[in-house]
Amino acid sequence: MEGRGASGQGTVTCASWIRRPENAHLVVMGKSRHGDNPAVLEIFSFDPKTTSLSSSPSATYVFEEEGDPVSFAVHPSGDDIVCSTTAGGCKLFELYGKESYLKLLAKDLVPLKCVGLQICLAFSVDGSRFATGGVDGHLRIFEWPSLRIILDEPRAHKSFQDMDFSLDSEFLASTSTDGSARIWQANDGVPLTSLTRNSDERIELCRFSKDGTKPFLFCTVQKGNKATTAVWDMSTWNKIGHKRLLRKPASMMSVSLDGKYLAQGSKDGDVCVVEVKKMEVYHWSKRLHPGSSIASLEFCPSERVVLTTSAGWGAMITKLNVPVDWKEWQIYLLLLGLFVASAVAFYIFFENSDSFWNFPLGRDQPTRPKIKAILRDPQSDDQDMWEPLDL
Repeated sequence: MEGRGASGQGTVTCASWIRRPENAHLVVMGKSRHGDNPAVLEIFSFDPKTTSLSSSPSATYVFEEEGDPVSFAVHPSGDDIVCSTTAGGCKLFELYGKESYLKLLAKDLVPLKCVGLQICLAFSVDGSRFATGGVDGHLRIFEWPSLRIILDEPRAHKSFQDMDFSLDSEFLASTSTDGSARIWQANDGVPLTSLTRNSDERIELCRFSKDGTKPFLFCTVQKGNKATTAVWDMSTWNKIGHKRLLRKPASMMSVSLDGKYLAQGSKDGDVCVVEVKKMEVYHWSKRLHPGSSIASLEFCPSERVVLTTSAGWGAMITKLNVPVDWKEWQIYLLLLGLFVASAVAFYIFFENSDSFWNFPLGRDQPTRPKIKAILRDPQSDDQDMWEPLDL
């Protein structure tokens, strides 16, 4: 199998990456109650050399009466983690320390206490906004970290299915279990538009492009048994095309932080990774979680690696079979090599050129003329050779 398990079978409910300085990234994992074992939140370290998680957690929090963890949203700084639970509402975890010593401080989020089950959680890319979508269709957008309410809309959807912030943190896209999708202004919470669809189409998952050059919104669209990935132009919110990628119903979708790749996980355990520029599949992991729906799917912040979870197979780390990215030091080394090569080429050209200052030596030229022979005194004895000829 391509992935490597990181926990006991059938216990992981959700997981997410935690960005840390110097690419020492972590993974936060939620486990439901199992027999006499309580529900827990655990933090694992990630080793990019072995593409695996640590065998034991670096920090643990035990849920007493808060229910089981449902989903996570990690702040871009990596210091704050919001977790929704089956008991209804959300809990905040503040992360302190370094990899060798990590500490979790749990806090109640008063505006999100006892508000019902929250299916979707999301931080904006700049970390200034936080949004939640409930199973009851209630949308809330907060300013972070003040938790000032920007939008409190109880009838945003019939029931939430997915949501995502745009790269500039200006827009929030959300989808409903009834197949509809809406766009919201994240700064003031004003509803902007609803995505157009045919009566027999269902828009299910949504992710904004993240490369900074193509302002698109990707959505998975289900039409009967046919599953496609459609693209909407953010300048007009018009649908501009679609393509069959996963070729089966998708349960999760994710976009890498640099925007180069888009990944989709199926409801029967497959994962495909698409190169966004060409919209072609570059990696397939068939039956990565055999017979189980992919519950969470997320790219590693710095490596071509994905984190996936399912109810039947727990959490897995999978290295992607995609072209290797150039590292920063490799780019500088290449530029240095080009500079040295240019200098060598110039020297060779200079030494072998027929320039005024570099005469080629012929058969009858045993030595190269001295420069004094070239720069002669204008008052020399050979002045008469420049006088006009008497024809």
